[in-house]
Amino acid sequence: MKKIFSVLILLILKSSLLAQVIFGDAIGTASDKTSVLMEFANLGNRGLILPYVTDKTAITTPGSIILDASTPTAAKVKYYTGTTWVDLSVQPSNVSSYLTIQPVAKENTGAKTVIGSNTSTADGILVLESETKAMVLPITSSYQNIINPAPGTMTLINNGGIKTLAVYNGEQWSFWGF
Repeated sequence: MKKIFSVLILLILKSSLLAQVIFGDAIGTASDKTSVLMEFANLGNRGLILPYVTDKTAITTPGSIILDASTPTAAKVKYYTGTTWVDLSVQPSNVSSYLTIQPVAKENTGAKTVIGSNTSTADGILVLESETKAMVLPITSSYQNIINPAPGTMTLINNGGIKTLAVYNGEQWSFWGF
């Protein structure tokens, strides 16, 4: 009986370690959860704030998305393809004042949270590791519903079925339809 109980506990722990993560509530926005690794509450009017990076030279992991503040007066949201950085902002932004409110402590370079796997060789603070599942961005009906967005805010706009990726660089929104 003791062995059966121990095995049952291990199975429950293993399944919860590799389970989907929903931030904000237990419902999320995806109607079909089979291909979702991480998603956000269906509360609307929110976005995901990307990390502000002042030196991107050490970032070598394809799929990394950042607010590139290497030049604080010309910051842009970018993602890394593995060979080049792709600009998602179109226009630059001055985020100098935002950098002054960031903590002065350096990050622990060994700190990492991995969702979807027990380990990952990818370099990052939050790593989503899956070959079959994806992250669902926070969804809102209008970027204008996000009050006082921070630089690096990213959201998916669903306006009556028309979906658009929106990124905010600190001064203006850029939109990417699909």
